[in-house]
Amino acid sequence: MATMADVARSAGVSVATVSHVLNGTRPVLPHTRQAVLDAMDELGYTPNTLARSLVTSRTRSIGLAVSAISNPYFTEILQGVEAGALEHGYSLLIADPHDDPEHERKVVQLLHERRVDGMIVAPSADPRQLLAYLGRHKVPTVLLDRLVDLPADGPTRFDQVCADSAVPLAQLVTHLAGLGHRRIALVAGLPGLSTTSERLTGYREGLATAGLGYDERLVVHGDSESAGAERATAALLSLASPPTALVTANNAMTIGALRALRGRGMSVPDDIALCCFDDFAWADLFAPRLTAIAQPSREIGAQAVRVLLDRLAAPDRPARTLRLPCAFMHRTSCGCPEQPLPSVKGTIS
Repeated sequence: MATMADVARSAGVSVATVSHVLNGTRPVLPHTRQAVLDAMDELGYTPNTLARSLVTSRTRSIGLAVSAISNPYFTEILQGVEAGALEHGYSLLIADPHDDPEHERKVVQLLHERRVDGMIVAPSADPRQLLAYLGRHKVPTVLLDRLVDLPADGPTRFDQVCADSAVPLAQLVTHLAGLGHRRIALVAGLPGLSTTSERLTGYREGLATAGLGYDERLVVHGDSESAGAERATAALLSLASPPTALVTANNAMTIGALRALRGRGMSVPDDIALCCFDDFAWADLFAPRLTAIAQPSREIGAQAVRVLLDRLAAPDRPARTLRLPCAFMHRTSCGCPEQPLPSVKGTIS
């Protein structure tokens, strides 16, 4: 097995120069750096990651704490994070907080104890323990998907990456209203999550834009999961004046809503129109095909890695929030033929 000394002899440099190339501990002239890299490749030299971490105090690893990893949306985010980490030479340690604040704090602590260089976390509905731990230990962190209201100039800087939620949800509502629907219901997510509150805001804004009043009886919480959405949708269908159109606020709740409709023998869109937030691989295989808001999930994951690496390179830089645009996937569950509609633009603050 080749050693650093072998690489140094082959490249015609000192062992210290090889170390600087590997660990980034001192600038090396480009032609010298390339000679070292060529020698490593020719000799098949594999760096000792553990030894490097002792020199640099870096493990070149990222901790990822995301609940519901089995959900296709978060699976695609995971793929984006993994690809971004691999591109920059980082490994990934993954934990599932199960959307439980106490468990969330514990798994983040375990990741931190494994000396990850930074973390990417989708916070729970009550992230106080999480944020207190990360702030106390000054862990470089990017909050993913679910925003937390924090002052950008506070003592702890948390960057955040997510998709826009309010404007796309409003677009679903105004689209349904444009088709003549006046009783449009929302199956909202788990209370306390920023995604839930933002999509509820978008729902109300969509109603206002369409000149429709807000009726609290038409808003139910499916708690961001299928079984809860099935119960919530059944409650909507039992109203004296049930909705004629339904918007579900994530992909898992769309499945639950469809189960409730099937249980009532109802047909989409003949008996009720349906639009959903979150597109997924089989959304266009349903009959009818599902009209949906598609989030750029893989890009969210990849951007989170880039933002975290920027934070590692410049710990004192101002905190930033990156919002990525969604796309309206116009199909037929809303009750009209497919036609292209413009994508919703994102913003950076």
